[in-house]
Amino acid sequence: MGLNLDQKKAVVAEVSEVAAGALSAIGAEYRGLKVDDMTRLRREARKNGVYLRVVRNTLARRAVTGTDLECMANSLSGPLLLAFAREDPGAAARVLSEFARTNDKLVIKVVAVKGKLLTAADVSRLATMPTKEQAISQLMSVMKAPVEKLVRTLAEPHARLARTLAAVRDQKQAA
Repeated sequence: MGLNLDQKKAVVAEVSEVAAGALSAIGAEYRGLKVDDMTRLRREARKNGVYLRVVRNTLARRAVTGTDLECMANSLSGPLLLAFAREDPGAAARVLSEFARTNDKLVIKVVAVKGKLLTAADVSRLATMPTKEQAISQLMSVMKAPVEKLVRTLAEPHARLARTLAAVRDQKQAA
């Protein structure tokens, strides 16, 4: 049974609201997926903060119009599952690419990040992007390394003197 006009407007409004706040979006063909596989994918998406929705392509085109993800409107064709990453740009890519490894029926067709349309092959690059916490951790370790090295360098002459005096003391005690 099809949707009436009010239901279609509600779907477009919901997807448009999510698309407006999304950092990235992925369209994947889901033809042939079983219900339990789809349920598992939805559960994993919810756990990672990814909005997953199957929407008619005409409604999806209207929903992404006027957002950063408008670039993907012309690429929406066939039975597509839309995944919007709201917190981390790589979250949707990680969820879908991980699921696609174990299930060959899910095929990623279109990827959009901040107004740029990427190829489906770029999804692996997007999936390997560090999360915000990982990026901050990497940045902090890079910023902390020179300070640690300076402290070790400044402390080394004192440590060397202490080791030399201990060696002289041990030599005198042995004699």
